[in-house]
Amino acid sequence: MTRIESIQQLRQTVLRNIKTYGWHCNHVFADQEQSGFSYTIGLYESYGHPEMIIFGLPHTITHPILIDIADAAKSGRPFDLSKPTDALIVDYSCCFAEVSADRYEEHATAARWYYRDKPFPAYQIIWPSREGLFPWHPSATGQFRAVQPVIALHSAA
Repeated sequence: MTRIESIQQLRQTVLRNIKTYGWHCNHVFADQEQSGFSYTIGLYESYGHPEMIIFGLPHTITHPILIDIADAAKSGRPFDLSKPTDALIVDYSCCFAEVSADRYEEHATAARWYYRDKPFPAYQIIWPSREGLFPWHPSATGQFRAVQPVIALHSAA
């Protein structure tokens, strides 16, 4: 399969999932240069909800988290992105922070393709370490910071 065919297949999948479910979850697997992450496409168009991105957890964990957020948006009872929540990861409180549009090219390429020139908001879901520390805490390890880079404008915690 050529790169062009795989891009076309991704685009068809994005369009099909948005038509069927109202949104699509795109997983970017970790490599030697970056942590893995997952992000939504279509939440803003379908439900008026910001797109979401989460770093450093396996897609088997991030996908259900993003499903919870999408279901809440679809039901008309979205999460309050200005407050932390313990409803996404058992025994951990996550917070949300707005992502600057200048970070979209690096971290939300398929969403940029989908929305074309239309602006859309995006928020990062930030989760704490096992010790309860967020990446910006002075005692957070460098390894934890590398796994979960904070690309957001500011933290909500």
